[in-house]
Order: sequence, then structure tokens, then C-alpha cells
Amino acid sequence: MRYPLDFKDSFDKTLLFWIERFIRYKLNTLSNRLVTDKVTIAQILNSLNKGFDSIDKLYEAVKRARNAGLIGINTYFQPLKKLYIYLTNLGLASMKEIDEEMLIDFLTSTTGGFSSATKKNYRIVLMNFFSYIDKQNQEDDKTSYVYNIELKNWGGIRGKAGQKLPEYMTEEEISKFIKAIDTYPFRKDSAAKNRALIKMILYTGIRVSEAVNLKIKDIIMDKDVYILKITGKGNKTRVVMIKSKHIKNDLDEWLSRRNCKKDLLFCNKKGSALTQAYVSRIVEKILLSAGIKKEKNGAHMLRHTFATLLYKKSKDLILVQESLGHASLDTSRIYTHFDKDRLHKAASIMDDIQG
Repeated sequence: MRYPLDFKDSFDKTLLFWIERFIRYKLNTLSNRLVTDKVTIAQILNSLNKGFDSIDKLYEAVKRARNAGLIGINTYFQPLKKLYIYLTNLGLASMKEIDEEMLIDFLTSTTGGFSSATKKNYRIVLMNFFSYIDKQNQEDDKTSYVYNIELKNWGGIRGKAGQKLPEYMTEEEISKFIKAIDTYPFRKDSAAKNRALIKMILYTGIRVSEAVNLKIKDIIMDKDVYILKITGKGNKTRVVMIKSKHIKNDLDEWLSRRNCKKDLLFCNKKGSALTQAYVSRIVEKILLSAGIKKEKNGAHMLRHTFATLLYKKSKDLILVQESLGHASLDTSRIYTHFDKDRLHKAASIMDDIQG
């Protein structure tokens, strides 16, 4: 039986549903020659059909299956449990918001201290999981959403050939993009909100999920800057700043008409939190109007742009880590990819040697 991609009424429940379906599929396909308790396996399969209300309850079922003899099931479940925690912390609204770049970010930040074999296993599990969803989802019109996740450009070890570099805008493109933000024909009731939100992401490098979940109390005016208190992954907090001249007019206009629930800084017409899909659509429209074409043109590209420019101008990797809220310095290292000054030194190393 096939199911709609966004089968449940929330992202968390839907992702848990697909992990349950995948684990059930794996329980039926793994070798059972070591199974000592077939009754327990049958009970677990029945429980999976009914579903669980949390990832921890599913974990308990997986442990029971492992203890009954299906040892290999844990190899599949552990990466998916960590993926569940990672993605649900991003505040996604739809399974369609997951893309390969997001999964590469997950692998990079999660598997940093793992062995090459474990990194390879994580990659394989993600590919198998999304391939399973490709084949098992179907909407009412009989169409299916296909992720086609390959992760070929994630090397697993920093510096390995084939590692994908982040998509970002050049300084010339940034200038065009900023002008396009101010000239794009948004609806009057959302124009100031959209301009302030997109500029806030571009000028600070905060995650889209962090921006849409900002509260009024999280932004404070201090002389010529706004100080933003950001709650990132794992509920870790950090502070970023944006000069008031970049967003004050738009922000003041938005605040004069803002009517949000739960003390949200930004919201939709109903007063609810904006979705990442909404923000990405805005960014795509602005990029198109500015004539800027990128392979990955969603809102996350603005974060890569900020980080790339920050490192290029500061050469301070720790500053990049602190500004972006990276748990590991290794995650920040990818923004050194374009350091032409260092590369020029390498190219000049033999200049004094006569041939």
C-alpha cells in the first residue's frame, strides 16, 4: 500500500511514520537465521503497523527485535533516529523541504568523529531510506514525489575528492540580490515582513528555522544595531547582530501591522509561524527577478553566502563557527574552499627554484 508523502498532520509525525514503515520493511528483509524468538518479531511487526507516538517508543521496539536475533536492524535505525532529531529541530513543515544539501549538512555535522566505515553506513542508510520513500509514496492523482538522493558529493572525510562545495553568491550577485529585495513587487500586506526577514537571514547567516521562530523578545535595539538572541540546534543559544540601517524601515513598518500568535516576530496572515518552504519560495522569486541562477537557490543558500563572505573578509574560522552556531569547527572548514590567498601561496612555493 502506498501513502501520501505528507501522510500525517505534522512533519514530526510524518517523518516518524516513514521511519516506522522503513524499519518494518527491513525487519521483513533482513536474514532471520539468528532469530530465537519469532513470536516477539511478529508482535513488533504488528506494533509497527499500528504505529508509535514517539521515536523513543520505536527505539524500544527496535531493541526488542535486536535482542530477538535481528541484530542488523540497529545498523539501520541509529542513523535514522539521529536524522529524526536533526530534522525535527529544523522546524520543517513538509517532507518536500528535505533535500540532498540538507542531508549532507546532517552527515557532516553528525559523523565528524566516526570511522570511515560508519560514515559509509550512514550514507547508505539515508540512500536506502529515501529510495524506499520514492517507491512508496503516492498522491491522490497517482503521482509520486521522488527525492532521488545519491549523496555522491559527500565524501565523508574532509578533503576527500568529490566533496560538494556550498552554493553561494558572489559580492556582485549579493548587490543585485539586495536591490531585488527592495524592488520585488510583493503584496502590500507582506512586503515589509518579507524584506525584513530575507535581509535578516542574509546579513546574519542564521538558519531559516531560527528566523521563522524568532520572538519579539529575541530582538533588541542597541544604538546602531539590532541584537538577536538565536535559539539553534539542541536549544543552544547564541547572539548575532545586524546593523539597523539594513532593516529598520522594513521592520518598523512590519511591526506597525504585525498580529502574530505566541509572541512571534514574523507570521502569516493567520498569525502562525512561517514555514521554511514559504521563505525559500520568496528567495527563489527574488533570485529570478535579479537574474541570478544557482543550482541550489533556496533560502539556505543565503546562509552559505554569509559564511563564505565572512571567512573571506575575516579569515577567522572560529568567528564563522560562532556566528553560524556550528557545533564543530570541522563543519565551518568548508567555507575555506575559495581562499585564493592561501592557494596563491601554494602556487608560488617553487618560484625561487631555478630549472
